Amino acid sequence: MSVRDFLGKLTDAFTKSEKSNIGKLFIIVDQQISVLTSALEKTEEWRDIDNAGGKTLNKLGENVGQDRGRATDEVYRVLIRGKVARNASDGTINKIIHAIAKSLDCNYKDIQIINANDSDSSDEHEPAAIIIKKIPLKALNQVGLSTSQFLQIVNSLKPSGVRVAYINLEGSFSFAKGTNEEISNEGFSGLNQVLGGTLGGLFTPAEDFRLPI
Repeated sequence: MSVRDFLGKLTDAFTKSEKSNIGKLFIIVDQQISVLTSALEKTEEWRDIDNAGGKTLNKLGENVGQDRGRATDEVYRVLIRGKVARNASDGTINKIIHAIAKSLDCNYKDIQIINANDSDSSDEHEPAAIIIKKIPLKALNQVGLSTSQFLQIVNSLKPSGVRVAYINLEGSFSFAKGTNEEISNEGFSGLNQVLGGTLGGLFTPAEDFRLPI
């Protein structure tokens, strides 16, 4: 409601002008209402983990029992989502994938985990071990998680006694098999930058610290 709306509700006994004393009073009230409305809108917005930051994000972490440690806001969001996902995980591969995807806010298809005994290579067969064949490199790089920190998250989700044999950091890029031109999600990107494979590699911060999990 604007100042004119306030003035319009007055009886004809009052001067309905913003320059009048009561008009100036309504201007002050309107300014205070605007400030209060803005604060309430920001409070509501920051209740969302994707928008919250700083001390507000700390409060969301405290609600689920997740410490921040030295984590940035981006990494702390991963830890908070991971804490919630761990509570619903039963240690199966599908649940581990689900929990990782929830933690990193990425697609389940970006993650592939298999039992070591199911590997095509006989050298990789091992009881009570898993192989992470595909990880969401883009999601990890966006939040600034290192390989070792990602492994800490996986270790917090897997059953005790199960070892992570190795993590594959290869990208999805590949060349065509023949001489004919191919259009696929694994080749060079087109002009629209929609299709195209990704190169391997993961950002590692200069100071790689242990996460509080």
